[in-house]
Amino acid sequence: MERTAAKTAFANVLVNTLIANVTTSFLWFALTFWVYIETQSVLATGIIGGAYMLFVAFFAMFFGTLVDRHRKHRVMLLSSVISAVAFLIAGVLYVWQPEAALLDLGGPWFWLFSGIILFGGVIEQLRNIALSTTVTLLVPEEKRANANGLVGTVQGIAFLVTSVFSGLSIGFLGMGWTLGIAIVAMALTFAHLLFIRIPEAEPEVDPEAKSAIDFRGSVQAIRLAPGLFALIIFSTFNNLIGGVYMALMDPYGLTLFDAQMWGFALAFASTGFLIGGGLVAKFGLGKKPVRTMLLVVIAMGLLGSVFMLREWWPLYVLGMWVYMALVPPVEAAEQTVIQKVVPFARQGRVFGTAAAMEAAAAPITAFLIAPIAEFFVIPYMDTAEGQRQWGWLLGEGEARGIALICLFAGLVMVVAATLAFFTRSYRRLTELYASAPDPAPDAEAGTDAEREADAAETAEAETDRSQTDRSQTDGSQTDGSQTRAVDAPPVVPGMPPERR
Repeated sequence: MERTAAKTAFANVLVNTLIANVTTSFLWFALTFWVYIETQSVLATGIIGGAYMLFVAFFAMFFGTLVDRHRKHRVMLLSSVISAVAFLIAGVLYVWQPEAALLDLGGPWFWLFSGIILFGGVIEQLRNIALSTTVTLLVPEEKRANANGLVGTVQGIAFLVTSVFSGLSIGFLGMGWTLGIAIVAMALTFAHLLFIRIPEAEPEVDPEAKSAIDFRGSVQAIRLAPGLFALIIFSTFNNLIGGVYMALMDPYGLTLFDAQMWGFALAFASTGFLIGGGLVAKFGLGKKPVRTMLLVVIAMGLLGSVFMLREWWPLYVLGMWVYMALVPPVEAAEQTVIQKVVPFARQGRVFGTAAAMEAAAAPITAFLIAPIAEFFVIPYMDTAEGQRQWGWLLGEGEARGIALICLFAGLVMVVAATLAFFTRSYRRLTELYASAPDPAPDAEAGTDAEREADAAETAEAETDRSQTDRSQTDGSQTDGSQTRAVDAPPVVPGMPPERR
């Protein structure tokens, strides 16, 4: 990136996002570990995961409208404050109520305690939507895929850190200290964010967006980009299948490891995020990011169908590592396409709508698969009939029912991605991405102070140039040379500094 201010702002936002993601993921993972260890209930963990995605689906469109109406820095500050307050309330509940009451699935305190923590984590989605639009604002078009890869790398680092420390924190410190750590970390996030400056003008009011959830404006922006709606639908279906893994991955891992070792296993697997995000940051996604995404989804489906075929922890951990390395290219592809084909003023709402639709899909499978697995498939695979019918493929082990569900989920993903290549929407969106102009706001869209600084710098440059020209002209007349002095490139009034 050529703009020094933009480069600095983007780097600082990434660092701050890392701290925030670590904090919210740390507490969410810890809650899942804590509940499963204490209750041994696949249903409870499935409900927690599903409730998180349901909250995202419920709030995402409101978040998108909020991002479009306000400066991105202000939105990120709001996200930090709300998350910190939510975690603080959860801490008060933990001190006030005994653990037995908080772990009683039939009582109100479990749902209130878990819901407050999940709400604090869901608010992070507001920051993520703002970050996606900030990439458009701060990063040149040709580098946005790489920047989205960096975002994926940051998420991978957060997953790596939280995977280790969530398990260690629950195993050695307990839920109380875990809550305290999260509260302090979120406060530090807010303090760091106060020192970040994002060059952006105050967003103009959209006269057509009168409600808090501007669904109509989102739909209009999506319809103006042929094929974009199909891309969001495909991602929604992909998340529908991903909900299976969300509901069952932790229970399966905790049958192979204790909480501490499972945390280390997740930490190793999450380095795949770093590799995948790093490769996108280095090489981008090619000229056809939608094609890249579909190929990667096919690979994810094949992998997801085989990494539980045997209850071998090396197979599972290595499979998770490769699976997680494939996640950043998929997410970066969707973000890169939206950042190119949607006007900047409406990108928040489009990202919010996409997040709402995609997030709504995961709870459906999480809520369905968790009870189906616990009450039907897992007991069936423990019977002699189930082992006789599927043992040749899935082998023997404690969680063969989970393996059977993931096998079919992965195969469905492969079929869906393959069929997408033959659709008209795929061809139209690929053509639109190649021909659409850059929707990023002009460089003049900075703050008044920045524009004044640019004007002063331009005037100073013109003065220096005039003095240089007079000096060169005088010199030429003195020595009698017929050679005309070479002028410096002209500085056009109003030209942004990065283009001089």
